[in-house]
Amino acid sequence: MTKIQNSKRYDLEERTLKFAKRARAFVKKLKKTIANIEDGKQLVKASGSVGANYIEANEALSKKDFVMRIKICRKEAKESAYWLKLVDSEDDPELERERHELIQEATEFTSIFGAILRKSE
Repeated sequence: MTKIQNSKRYDLEERTLKFAKRARAFVKKLKKTIANIEDGKQLVKASGSVGANYIEANEALSKKDFVMRIKICRKEAKESAYWLKLVDSEDDPELERERHELIQEATEFTSIFGAILRKSE
């Protein structure tokens, strides 16, 4: 792997980590309704799983393993966007802006992992 490709890989590792941390900080700010608590738990799991599976993909034992992990990354990114769409932050314009930014990031991850899959299969 060239130095540029290697650098991009670690940039995506860092980016997925930042996404998971931002999602956790966002969940902490939400109103403590039953729905937000349950949806927030799912968001925390899915957002962290994006990066964790990307790290696993980079350590894949085979091409098949790599492709499967990238598919999981894409699935978890889609799931993160789903939970973000469900949480209730409409009473707070700042939280609503943050929610939309996180949805955008999850959507970008979905596209990135989709592109990686197309190039890998």
